[in-house]
Amino acid sequence: DSYTWQLSTLKGEPYNFEAAKGNVILINFWATWCPPCVAELPSMQDLYVDYKDRVVFLFVTNEGFETVAKFLNNKNYNLPVYNPVTEYPVFFNLKSIPRTFLIDKNGAVIIDKTGAANWNSDLVRTTIDDLLKQ
Repeated sequence: DSYTWQLSTLKGEPYNFEAAKGNVILINFWATWCPPCVAELPSMQDLYVDYKDRVVFLFVTNEGFETVAKFLNNKNYNLPVYNPVTEYPVFFNLKSIPRTFLIDKNGAVIIDKTGAANWNSDLVRTTIDDLLKQ
């Protein structure tokens, strides 16, 4: 099952990916040392501000709490960042970052993007709005 995945918040609280099931989900695999990841984060932050109450956002990194918390503070981002506790589902098949998935309420991948993008675009917003109506 692609929803069997354990994560941890930066505060060390457990998060089970299963809890996101049935929602529109945006998952972004990233790192502070990755220039394309950092380049797309302002658009992610803008999107998050507008959709955080209706979309499950998961920003997943292998980096340590201190490194990430310092980075987020310096940039004034309030993105929900997680560390993987268990191996990510084979479904994601990660080869490089940034990698972002937009998943509909039924678990279908609507967007699978490797590399930086403008996530605050009209196209992305319209796509999310349509998914939320389903």
